[in-house]
Amino acid sequence: MKNNTTVKESILLLDGMSCVTCASNIEKKLKDIEGVKNANVNFATEKAKVEHSNSVSIDSLTEAVSELGYKAVLEQNKETEEKVTLKIEGMTCTTCANTVEKGLLTLDGVSSATVNFAAEKATVAYSSKSVRVLDMQKKISDLGYKLILEEDQENEIDEDLVKIKKAEKRVKLSATLSSIIMILMVLHMFIFPIPGYLLIISLLGAPIIFGVGRHVHISSWKALKNKTPNMDVLVSFGSLPPYIIGLMGLFFPLQSFIEMATTIMTFHLIGKYLEIRAKGKASQAIKKLLQMGAKTANIMVDGEEREVPVKELQVGDLMVIRPGEKVPTDGLIIAGNGLLDESMATGESMPVKRQNGEEVIGATINKQGMLKVEVTKVGKDTFLSQVAKMMEECQGSKVPIQEFADRVTGYFVPAILLITLLTFTSFLIFPDFHLSIIQWGATFLPWVNPDLTPLTLAFITATAVMVISCPCALGLGTPTALMVGSGMGAENGILIRNGEAIQTFKEVNTIAFDKTGTITKGKPEVTDIVCAENILESDFLYYAGTIEKGSEHPLGHAIIEKAKIDKMRLGDVVNFNAVTGKGVTGYVDDEKILLGNRKLMQENGIAFEPFENEMIRIEEEAKTAMLLAKDNQFLGIIAVADPIKEDSAKTIAALEKLGIRTAMITGDNQRTAKAIGQKVGISHVIAEVLPDGKVDEIRKLQEKYGTVAMVGDGINDAPALKQANVGIAIGTGTDIAIEAADVTLVKGELSGIISAIKLSKAIFKKIKQNYFWAWFYNALFIPVAVFGLLHPMIGAAAMALSSLNVVYNSLRLKKSDIGSTTQESTKSRPQIS
Repeated sequence: MKNNTTVKESILLLDGMSCVTCASNIEKKLKDIEGVKNANVNFATEKAKVEHSNSVSIDSLTEAVSELGYKAVLEQNKETEEKVTLKIEGMTCTTCANTVEKGLLTLDGVSSATVNFAAEKATVAYSSKSVRVLDMQKKISDLGYKLILEEDQENEIDEDLVKIKKAEKRVKLSATLSSIIMILMVLHMFIFPIPGYLLIISLLGAPIIFGVGRHVHISSWKALKNKTPNMDVLVSFGSLPPYIIGLMGLFFPLQSFIEMATTIMTFHLIGKYLEIRAKGKASQAIKKLLQMGAKTANIMVDGEEREVPVKELQVGDLMVIRPGEKVPTDGLIIAGNGLLDESMATGESMPVKRQNGEEVIGATINKQGMLKVEVTKVGKDTFLSQVAKMMEECQGSKVPIQEFADRVTGYFVPAILLITLLTFTSFLIFPDFHLSIIQWGATFLPWVNPDLTPLTLAFITATAVMVISCPCALGLGTPTALMVGSGMGAENGILIRNGEAIQTFKEVNTIAFDKTGTITKGKPEVTDIVCAENILESDFLYYAGTIEKGSEHPLGHAIIEKAKIDKMRLGDVVNFNAVTGKGVTGYVDDEKILLGNRKLMQENGIAFEPFENEMIRIEEEAKTAMLLAKDNQFLGIIAVADPIKEDSAKTIAALEKLGIRTAMITGDNQRTAKAIGQKVGISHVIAEVLPDGKVDEIRKLQEKYGTVAMVGDGINDAPALKQANVGIAIGTGTDIAIEAADVTLVKGELSGIISAIKLSKAIFKKIKQNYFWAWFYNALFIPVAVFGLLHPMIGAAAMALSSLNVVYNSLRLKKSDIGSTTQESTKSRPQIS
């Protein structure tokens, strides 16, 4: 039986993961909690997305993670608690400062306020749901002082930068001490013996093993305690035993391995530091996007202009935007004309003219003209926030190819520990066999020493096996490619919602298009009015325009626009009804009006046959013909044409050169649809399809051809977009939160499909390359280590470089050309029969 319990989605910020095995263990633990529907842990972004019922508390989720030895906190909505720095002018003494401080604290929602008289600044912590900076401004003004806003940089903590600085400190200390140890080792071995050498390097190595490397051993212990071994276990076992054996050399005649232990830990820390830096670069796209927004906005309050932080804006506020200023948030122009640079949203460098009644996007730049804009969206609902959300969803999702790698990495560390044990045992049981291999290797590998005892060789070889193995490279292959790729897409107006679409996109062999607003501009115009005998065109347009007042269809808007152009005063419609796939009905001036297609007329017994030839002519010209009737009287035909987008035909041709079939699915009549299809080069046209029928048509194409993508407006076409293997939505202004779509083209241009295909292929290619190098690395070096031909120090360095190679390979994605011009394919044009 299906569970109808409401499912919530919570995002947890994770700390303490060292490799993909950690992520896999956390994911399994979360999924085991009763009430958790699904959990997805991303090692690269260090976030867990958990879908759970209301009965599951956040505390139970964070406690489950803590039990494994990691930290987890809920990703809070930053808009609920804010901190702002205000500059106060007019204070003459500390009494003034106290007065301002007390005044601010009287406001509901202000939790703390500190005023510094010398700096003339006030730092205020407050709840944005209870109080606005405008209220503070008024309070300070009432007290006789003036408030000036300052951007609060302290409140914008870069978590990646904090991690980088922390890792950098560890590396600096570890590398410095390790370098000293290596210099002393060379002096002691080749120049002159150093008195108390073992004691000196023991003391120098302690801060490395137990200081900066302490977190590795703690993580290792917790992982073993929970029976979930991770990469830290390998590093800990590879550094701690050698160091302890070295210490024992102070009291017993044993070989020193302290130099090896400290070098292994140092290389591990260097590798982690470089990995964190590289991961930070890979995730820069979202940060840059969110930093594009304006910090403050000028709004009208009681007829006066006031400056407020953007986070204080509310729907309905009236913003004033001058030339050169950024648009603070999404809104509707209510006065003025402007030339806006919308490159941050669409990738288009040329400014776009925006005028009264049009939408503007937050963070775009007003190049020319003064605008008055009414706020329509704030916070998480804005275009910018929705783009960031879609990018995070993509980065946090999993590609099908990743599932196999995740399953393998779950067994990777236990398998390596088993191989290590078998290697150690084998060296002791078959010393002659292994010695023969080592003697052979010593002829061309300077670090191989066959003169050591079997026990020492067994110990060094086992250590090398542990430190050379690297599950991290496997875990970073997909997330880092998605991070870089989704950022590239956003910069080019392509928003990818999930990683699965990237793998599926490359397999698409058929793309079905909706007509209105996809192939055409979606802004129809009235082209013909053919009236019946004794019917005036003005009367015809009056009834047609009035009945469409209740409609939201683009064709209806075209008729109303025609009435406006003719300066016609329309009446009122009563009992309006939109008949799906047929037209509209209602009462105007107590007379029943019908406007729609042939089916609507036939069902209501309206005779229109004498006008059939006229309708055929109109439809063959790629126009939509609509019939109008009053009561039982036929009034005539009104024709509406929707102009074809400039890039439609070129895009269709480019797709078919790539070997991708094309089809058009529309609710329009057969003649009009066929005419449009011929103009853009689509031979397979499926017309007169009701909205519900589009799903069946997509299913038929899937049964016949396999993997099918659907391109539509994301609203009327939502069910078909869901049915398709890849749903592609054409962006409309600021509304890009199209849940049904896997990919959204912000520009609204079909040529973006070519770029999206190129981008998905480039991302998937990088993912495959990353997995190849990760597997190749482990498959090559683990056997070399097993046979004693690899020194642990070299193994530790190689381990650090393997993860780094994967991350930097993903960063090379930025050099990919994803322009919409396609010349790489010369496949013959496929036909749908």
